[in-house]
Amino acid sequence: MQEYVVNRPDADAMIRILQQNSHNAAGAILRLSWQAGLLRDEIQHLTWAQIDFLDQRIVLPDRSVPLPEELCAWLEALRDSRSRREEAVVLSDRDQRPLTPQSISRLARQALDREGQTAVRLIDLRHDFLLRQLEEHDWQYVSRITGVEAAALNAHFAEHLKEKKVSTRICREEIPSLDEFALWKLLQAEKSSPAGVTLWLTWQLGLRLEDIVALRWAQLEDGALRLEDRTIPLSGGVLAVLQELRDSTRPAPEDFILRAPRSGQPYDRTRLSKVVRAALVRGGLDNVTLRDLRLDCSIRSGGEGQVVAHLRRHGSITRAEAMELMHVSRTTAYNRLKQMVKRGKLTQVGAKYYLKDTVVPPERQRAVILDYLSKEGFAYRQDIARLLNIDPRQCRPILQKMIADGEIVQQRQRYVRKMEA
Repeated sequence: MQEYVVNRPDADAMIRILQQNSHNAAGAILRLSWQAGLLRDEIQHLTWAQIDFLDQRIVLPDRSVPLPEELCAWLEALRDSRSRREEAVVLSDRDQRPLTPQSISRLARQALDREGQTAVRLIDLRHDFLLRQLEEHDWQYVSRITGVEAAALNAHFAEHLKEKKVSTRICREEIPSLDEFALWKLLQAEKSSPAGVTLWLTWQLGLRLEDIVALRWAQLEDGALRLEDRTIPLSGGVLAVLQELRDSTRPAPEDFILRAPRSGQPYDRTRLSKVVRAALVRGGLDNVTLRDLRLDCSIRSGGEGQVVAHLRRHGSITRAEAMELMHVSRTTAYNRLKQMVKRGKLTQVGAKYYLKDTVVPPERQRAVILDYLSKEGFAYRQDIARLLNIDPRQCRPILQKMIADGEIVQQRQRYVRKMEA
């Protein structure tokens, strides 16, 4: 396999080249490549309609590229100097017509050679843009604005970075809240692509990757999907996307539902995971995983209802109680409860969870307690528990923290505001 060569340009030389080509086609080509990371084909076909000056970005079919202020101002000045009759951004200096790919490469080559950048190719300017982004941002962001998948970032560009590795692990302190609108837009964009079908099957049916790669068309029957251990009714969205895929490929019943577009071979779990990961990054859902989508499906399809019913009967629930109720592990129970908190269904107070609006949320507890003490003069712990609508034992750490912070004092079994003591 041919070695992937990256020849980074000299930054000072590039600045001089841009200054020397401030009002011509070569300048536009070099700026779009070096400052926005566009490919030659994207430069050739770029139109003014794709440049959003209000939000300072270039909107391409597969991604959105943020525009540096300097480049945005340069492009705006270029647009204003035109007659507005030509839609293409890059035009020939001689006849003001769109350039061929060969002409784009030739103009870039000539401008680079004049400043001694003879080893630097047009594609190297995009590579340099990509490496500068990796030096400043995480891989998800770089993948989203360049369209380069994580595996390619690591394979081709890591050696040029100080750390010699592009970390493709998702690092997060807590489970992200699912932006359903962003996910819906991504599903509409992906339609019946392998990534789109996988996202539908995961989010709506809770299927795992190993189940999805093994699916055959024979398992789809009468609006349901037949698995070895169960039959799953399909929602209208899933059914429509599978029907669209089947109509476009005309497969035999024994064929796999998902096949690679080029080779026609069934996907393996690893490859499909990478395809979906790239789609999520493109859609701005950097921190969302397929596991998150399965969890969301699980909550919506039963776990949430069980928890809500329990809370209506008993008032509160702990992680251990949720684990027993839903017959899941402690980690899964914790994740489901946390998701319900993020979705605005529950309020967490200490180790217990309550239906939202049935208790005073933690961020308001101090203010509510202080207001009550100002009006009533004093309160017992049972009074505070009734005020907050929580278990009296949960009041102790709250009150102890307020004492330590000098907001209240304890007089035997009574609590009063410090200024009242």
